Amino acid sequence: MNKKYLPSALILYLNYFIHGVGCSILGQAVIKEALAAAWGVEAMAITAISAALGLGRLIALPFAGPLSDKLGRRISTAIGSASYAIYLIGLALAFNAGTHGGYTIAYVCAIIGGIANSFLDTGIYPAVSEIIYKAPGVATMGIKFFIAIAQMLLPFVLGVAVTSTAAGFTSYNPLFYGCGIAYIVLFVLVFLFPLPDADQKASGTKEGLIDSLKHTHFSFESIAMILIGFTCTGTFQLWLNCAQNFAKENVGWADPSIMQTYYSAGTMLALIVTAFLTRKIKDVRFIVVYPAICLVTMIAVLMGQSKPLMIAGAFIIGWAGAGGLLQIATSVCNMLFPKIKGTVTALVMIASSLCNYTILTAASKMQPSGVMTMNIVLTAVGVALGLFVNIRYKKMVELAQQDN
Repeated sequence: MNKKYLPSALILYLNYFIHGVGCSILGQAVIKEALAAAWGVEAMAITAISAALGLGRLIALPFAGPLSDKLGRRISTAIGSASYAIYLIGLALAFNAGTHGGYTIAYVCAIIGGIANSFLDTGIYPAVSEIIYKAPGVATMGIKFFIAIAQMLLPFVLGVAVTSTAAGFTSYNPLFYGCGIAYIVLFVLVFLFPLPDADQKASGTKEGLIDSLKHTHFSFESIAMILIGFTCTGTFQLWLNCAQNFAKENVGWADPSIMQTYYSAGTMLALIVTAFLTRKIKDVRFIVVYPAICLVTMIAVLMGQSKPLMIAGAFIIGWAGAGGLLQIATSVCNMLFPKIKGTVTALVMIASSLCNYTILTAASKMQPSGVMTMNIVLTAVGVALGLFVNIRYKKMVELAQQDN
């Protein structure tokens, strides 16, 4: 890695540190209850707001990826930072609106947040891979590491950020405002430091998007890789957004918020261990092993329904479900299509976003036990796709070599 890009890498990763809060806050049971009380809706209805994040990503990803390849990683990242600031500050304003359209405002802001996520993904994933070019898998897992740190700290931050309004409602607006302001700062910083693709563009070494697409071959194997973006996202998003509700209603755990810390600890440990393992084991192998571990874990949680199982499940799903699996899938796709990394990242994230929107929307209308069952089925499909990709991996590499 060129040392001149080190500050740039830190700024890019910090975007995902704040994102770790932004993508998790609506999954916290205490925040769901606070928002539901302010807006006069059921707590599970807040899951539909989380689903709107997926809708926003779906709206933006078809053009966010190509724009990243055409205009550069800096512009994509800046758009993402600015949009995320609108989303987070907008949630605070939506809370203040209460029953006078607060839920609707939050839904619209969540769509903007999803758009922000699209531009961050298509800008930062390729950028860190280009900065840490000797270990792109580790570079993309670093994104998840920063997310996990934020998610691990979130339950402790909630106790500091909580306030009460004059009307007697519990509010977490200081957290929303603080994260929004942090994104405004990152928006400014991203323009102050160099990025590899900007240097290449200045040297006239970058190939155009259309020319790259002409030489690109999408096989059944690579399509399966992209679909894994759907299944692996479902595994950790359903757990992240609904497992605490399952613990409260089915296990009888009054305050399961500490599950977030175990989940994040599992994620962080997995990222460190997996980063070392990828030096000796092909990235693609994790795409089948980790979902299989998640599948067994969720079956045990659904059948056992106990507090120790929920804690163990949170740690294991954090490890095997959220411990860099989506990032590994993205890294493998970028390896297969190095000339259009932004576009291919967008394709994987479109699959991921489609899952966010459809699966979380469905979950918002289901009982927690039904959500757990749905997650088991979805994860089983992911295991099947992972097996297919591993069996056909050699063929995928051969096609990639022909394209490049």
